[in-house]
Amino acid sequence: MRPPKPDKRARQARRAAKKAQKTFPRDHDGPVVLYGHHSVAEALANPRRKPIRLLATENALAKLKEAGLDGRIAAGIVRPGEIDRLLTPDAVHQGLYLEAEALEIPTLETIPAGGLVLVLDQITDPHNVGAIVRTAAAFAVDAIVTTARHSPEATGVLAKAASGGLEHAPLVLVQNLARALERLGERGFRRVGLDSEGPAPLDETMFGDGGIALVLGAEGRGLRQLTRETCDALARLDMPGAIKSLNVSNAAAIALHVARRARPAAG
Repeated sequence: MRPPKPDKRARQARRAAKKAQKTFPRDHDGPVVLYGHHSVAEALANPRRKPIRLLATENALAKLKEAGLDGRIAAGIVRPGEIDRLLTPDAVHQGLYLEAEALEIPTLETIPAGGLVLVLDQITDPHNVGAIVRTAAAFAVDAIVTTARHSPEATGVLAKAASGGLEHAPLVLVQNLARALERLGERGFRRVGLDSEGPAPLDETMFGDGGIALVLGAEGRGLRQLTRETCDALARLDMPGAIKSLNVSNAAAIALHVARRARPAAG
């Protein structure tokens, strides 16, 4: 067989690149902004994260050097005020500011079949989502599924609240959450929605032998009706104290602990 002509090879390469881009989309459109020691250090330690520009105070850069993380990109040495001007007034940057490329992320099809997944139903507060990402990284969650719309971007405040968790707990962005839940069900995931009015406590809920998808709704509104209907089971977190409700990031931590204890090998 004759090799393809150069122009044909170029077309094949472009098609392959488009296919790869479609298979592995990015968690953010355009460069992301990361600040604070943990967020920047974890990003520089992640070979999949490509740095673009790093600004650092002398003291902050010295800490990166101590950790052996100063070799990825040359840093511009600045005063703290120069970083202040690039961020919101309440941003705690600890003398580090990094612009980097967005991460390639998995799709619903590439999440491990027996994995542990968090599904976020229109949780819009970047502090809450960032805290959930940090918790998910601690519990070795395989993916966090959320909608491309009605969710905060994987940059800035969210990244700071995640404290480096974005490098370890990938976001899967979908257009329609109900259809994404249906697809997870087709792949064998047990979809369990957290609901304060759930018929049984979470620790008494059967998770099965396949993958686990824990579904969390926004504070106040909870799970939307279609999301509830797409879950295999609804479960509640019983609190023994006077306050019965939890911040959604705290609820995520407890739910992940229960799921890991029920199935330590999940994911």
